Amino acid sequence: MSEESHQELGITESKEHSTGDWYAEVVQKAGLADYAPMGGFIVTKPRGYAVWERMQDYLDGWFKETGVQNAYFPLFIPESYLEREKDIVEGFDPEVAWVTHGGYDELEERLAVRPTSESIIAPFMSQWIRSHRDLPMRLNQWCSVVRWEATETKPFFRTKEFLWQEGHTAHRDMEDAWDETMTRLEQYQRLYEDVLAIPPLVGRKPEHDKFPGAHTTTTIEALMPDGKSVQGATSHYLGTSFAEAFDITYADEDQNDQTAHTTSWGLSWRAMGALIMTHSDDQGLVLPPTLAPEQVVIVPIWQEDNKEAVIDYAAEIEETLAEAGVRVHLDDRENRNPGFKYNEWELQGVPLRIEVGPNEVDEGTATLVHRPDGESESVDREGLDETVDEHLETIFAKLYASAEETLEGATREAESREEILGTIGQHGGYVKCGWCGDEDCEEPIKEAIAAEIVMVPLDRDEEPIHDECAICGEEAEETAYFARTY
Repeated sequence: MSEESHQELGITESKEHSTGDWYAEVVQKAGLADYAPMGGFIVTKPRGYAVWERMQDYLDGWFKETGVQNAYFPLFIPESYLEREKDIVEGFDPEVAWVTHGGYDELEERLAVRPTSESIIAPFMSQWIRSHRDLPMRLNQWCSVVRWEATETKPFFRTKEFLWQEGHTAHRDMEDAWDETMTRLEQYQRLYEDVLAIPPLVGRKPEHDKFPGAHTTTTIEALMPDGKSVQGATSHYLGTSFAEAFDITYADEDQNDQTAHTTSWGLSWRAMGALIMTHSDDQGLVLPPTLAPEQVVIVPIWQEDNKEAVIDYAAEIEETLAEAGVRVHLDDRENRNPGFKYNEWELQGVPLRIEVGPNEVDEGTATLVHRPDGESESVDREGLDETVDEHLETIFAKLYASAEETLEGATREAESREEILGTIGQHGGYVKCGWCGDEDCEEPIKEAIAAEIVMVPLDRDEEPIHDECAICGEEAEETAYFARTY
């Protein structure tokens, strides 16, 4: 492979020393996304969208297994609808994009480009729910939303428009709604652990950082290798505030009107950003087998006198694996040498490479190479489909173990403001400490090093890790997890 070709394919930035530039280079050179001409927007390329679709397929299937139905609501929300829930208005107003004209005509009422859809979905739930027999109602939509944030574009992490799913449900009482909230949180945790190969922290947001209008916001937090936390998904128990604002009521068994309890829950393509950031390296993208568009690439290595035999043997392997349900690709291009192909497929994140040359043909074997670490093994052609499955499982386990090691090594304790600042300043990661519950005690940390409370324990009765608040010294009410965030 020529030096020119290597430069064309290779990642030039370092994940460890220039994480932001490295990440942007991986996203573009691995063919996931490009920057749009308008600042703050991206174009998702077919390879990037294929990864998102696989993630979507897992979640959508789990949702439907638990009674969720997909629907679609308008992109635009009348201003009067948005204003019916004051907390939504106050929480999102600085980021709302407004449509004021249709063609040359000024609209009678401004239309918000949806920042979230409670305000357009809840009115219809109010119409569709009449009796306790209509409950629970579980709706979900896959769509894009717009939040006009004045932040630097970071593909999949921070964009003005982003893809997500948003679930909205109505229930008879708090118990049923809370069960729903936890079901979705557990599904998000399952996605991170079993599909993305990322071990998350699971908890809830502090009162001052919960979803506008929510009673409780539960959260999935994922630690990135640079020591910052990603809010990976959230599930909100909304109580009756939205139901009261939008008149979501039902007649119980005695024909008495009751107010429904509602939930909302969502995961965005920020999970894609977490996936890329967590597993990829200085050679390019690394994908777990669960999400890779191609799980296996076969690279034949031949000379003119054995070309036909090698390619035929490689094609037989491709057919065997495809019949076994493996997403496999045979790279038999003649205008690229094997070294170029190795680098190209490593850049694109294919988990497992199979090398086939004249020796493998003669011996009835195949050489398997793992993407994450380059580990290779010569295996028998016989039973290769089962062997490949085992290797893909091993590759997934390697990715998870590496991410788990990062998380465990970057979760520390502190008992004072100085310890919090020093630990995050030097190491990043999560710092656990006692907290009195007062938002004011977050400010000194936020102002000094731009770290905040990303999570508190899910169990409100859990004893705090320390007796005293690390910032003010008053009695601690719970444990706070501080971290810098994306």
